[in-house]
Amino acid sequence: MTTLAMITLAVALVLSVLIPFGVFLLGQRTKGRYKAAVGANVFLFFGTLLIAAVVMFGGGTPVMAEAGAAEGAGIATGLGYIAAALVTGLSCIGGGIAVASAASAALGAISEDQSVLGKSLIFVGLAEGVALYGLIISFMILGKLG
Repeated sequence: MTTLAMITLAVALVLSVLIPFGVFLLGQRTKGRYKAAVGANVFLFFGTLLIAAVVMFGGGTPVMAEAGAAEGAGIATGLGYIAAALVTGLSCIGGGIAVASAASAALGAISEDQSVLGKSLIFVGLAEGVALYGLIISFMILGKLG
């Protein structure tokens, strides 16, 4: 990655944080505008990070055909690592949301009737399984890369 590309990506990351909150601070400060500013900030920041990762794994233009094949393998490997990270992260977020809902409902049910403890633990365990499935898929992706 060239120095100009690194400087451009660093500036884009800084601007992806400053622009949404600058727009929020200049106008009326309401809860809806704050949520919109945070959403725009997250979208721009992680979009810029994704573009930076693709550019970083992309590299320069190879001269020979063998170098081109090696470069294509580098891009595929880099995107495979990104896929493994996304699978793990998103499945853990989904599992956390599911456990939060199931566990709170289970605690409410157990406080009324202790005989439903076993059934409620099954539902909480099923919700945790989502994160485990994502981790298994991540290991399968990493196994194909190595």
